[in-house]
Amino acid sequence: MEGHPQGEILWMPPETVDERTVVGRYLRFMRERHGLEFSDYWDLHRWSIGDLEGFWASIWEFFAIKASTPYEQVLTTHKMPGAKWFTGSHLNYAEHMLGTEEDSQTIAVIGNSQSRALLELTFGDLREQVAAARTGLLALGVQAGDRVVGYIPNIPETLVAFLATTSIGAIWATCPPEFGPRSTIDRFAMLDPKVLFAVSGYRYGEKDIDRRAEVAELRAAVPSLEHVVHVPYRGGENDALPDTVPWERLLAERGPLEFAQVPFDHPLWVLFSSGTTGLPKAIVHGHGGITVETHKNHGISWDLQPGGRLMWFTTTAWMMWNALAGALMCRASIVMLDGNPQFPDIAEQWRLAEQLRPTMMGASPAFIMACRKAGMNLRDFDLSSLRQLAVAGSPLPPEGFDWIYQQLGSEVYLSCGSGGTDLCTGIVQGNLMLPVYRGEMSGAELGVDVAAFNPRGEPVIDELGELVIRQPMPSMPVKFWNDPDGSRLRAAYFEEFPGVWRHGDWISFSARGSSIITGRSDATLNRGGVRLGTGEFYPVVEDMPEVQDSLVVHLEDNGGGPGELILFVVPAEGVAFDDDLRKRIGLQLRAALSPRHVPDTIAAVPAIPRTLTSKKLELPVKRILLGATAAEVASRDALADPGALDAFVDFAAART
Repeated sequence: MEGHPQGEILWMPPETVDERTVVGRYLRFMRERHGLEFSDYWDLHRWSIGDLEGFWASIWEFFAIKASTPYEQVLTTHKMPGAKWFTGSHLNYAEHMLGTEEDSQTIAVIGNSQSRALLELTFGDLREQVAAARTGLLALGVQAGDRVVGYIPNIPETLVAFLATTSIGAIWATCPPEFGPRSTIDRFAMLDPKVLFAVSGYRYGEKDIDRRAEVAELRAAVPSLEHVVHVPYRGGENDALPDTVPWERLLAERGPLEFAQVPFDHPLWVLFSSGTTGLPKAIVHGHGGITVETHKNHGISWDLQPGGRLMWFTTTAWMMWNALAGALMCRASIVMLDGNPQFPDIAEQWRLAEQLRPTMMGASPAFIMACRKAGMNLRDFDLSSLRQLAVAGSPLPPEGFDWIYQQLGSEVYLSCGSGGTDLCTGIVQGNLMLPVYRGEMSGAELGVDVAAFNPRGEPVIDELGELVIRQPMPSMPVKFWNDPDGSRLRAAYFEEFPGVWRHGDWISFSARGSSIITGRSDATLNRGGVRLGTGEFYPVVEDMPEVQDSLVVHLEDNGGGPGELILFVVPAEGVAFDDDLRKRIGLQLRAALSPRHVPDTIAAVPAIPRTLTSKKLELPVKRILLGATAAEVASRDALADPGALDAFVDFAAART
């Protein structure tokens, strides 16, 4: 397969979508209940954005959304911002997550940790613990609208605390304990939380990480905190936090499992942007929007249903934690992983997949390409449970598609997609009604009116443009926290193209509807008037055995010249960085891409700065090269390696 053309079909859907899939049952429902027949996916998609009210009403009806009061109107206006969804309805997100007594014996959660033994919870266990935690939170004085936060890893207790909080109508937010105190305080202090859930430390591979000092600093910096709940997790004599409510005491009394019925757009949680520059955006999503969107995305796009199981490594800093938890809405089970995902080696995720039997597994493109580069043979593992592999977070090169199908065979569906924290869902991704195209994302999500815009605000095909969304979606933010007049929200999404959501990615669409994202649009390289996506460089450079990692930036020439294209590389272990390697990298980029992609400067650095969710910090590095200080462009404890910026500061200083 290697070397085959971009866009070649690697997987084809069956002739008909049968009753075994959620989308098949949805099509039958639309045919029998509403008399609507769709010839193919794109016929369905055109209807979903041409009749927004009809489409989202059908999602509400098909998935039997529970509301104590029915909605009066599906959508008040198509104008953005300002659209209101399912007005008049009252519901609760947590009620849709916990199932009924009929689900009591079904496994809901598997917690796999490097800090303790494997843990399983049934839906019955989960309901019981959430009811108890809810009673405990009420006893601590938590009410609807209060904020409850967690400095806590991806473990079952986090899920219990989250669902108990939302059952009350209080608002949830998390940071993982690998965040340093500055990043955590920046996020939590703006919320004025009443209760903090915290661990005293955690294990990362072979390292025992103590977080007691960080918790103390956080408590001192957030005066609104009235209570801290200690979640026993680290184990041993050091697993203690002074002056806290023990987890066992919080759950000591079992009260009724009830769900506060809140308006559709009542705040559910606050998600934070990466916060690499200044304070992160505090993005508020609503109970109703996330409930409706999760049913659609997880059911119709991901085909999660009872008997399914989702495994996707994530920390509590990333929207994928929220998406992972959302699988419970489909009565699928979830695998919660924490610790070092590549301990004792890079094969660990595949060993866990063999052991824990997910039907759907999520992975980052960087992980897939690292496995390929390491020459891993997935046939060494029993991965027969896998029906779907989802890849998201950054572009997956065509060679990654090849490797997956060589390793896993033609029966596994590869869903490559892109979405974002801002919407907490996918925008473009796979669907079982669409083919898998080599190197491309199969299509736009149902109900998402997405396009590529040129600088004049015109939609373009087969041409890179700004990723935009032209009509409202239920899971668009209710608001930003502490943004009473909405000015920050408007500036974030609606300034460039008034009335149109600008997402911040650089995308091209083919005539058949598939798409390629080449990176963040604010980091786009403008090389002599030709725009190049940063994502084009990385698979070419990092496929070379001599290169471990890379980052590219472009410094514009204000006089209209081509500017300077700078490529930073981390040489592989034991590889000498010299003029010969520079030359070979340039030749590789010229041959694989074009002469315009050949850097003017190639420099070695010890590490590439990344966020804790593995995104490269292209724009902050560019700002450093233009004269900004490291402190101005990034909060170091929001980075995977706090020292990774030092080499770029030194590089900039040497140039001046």
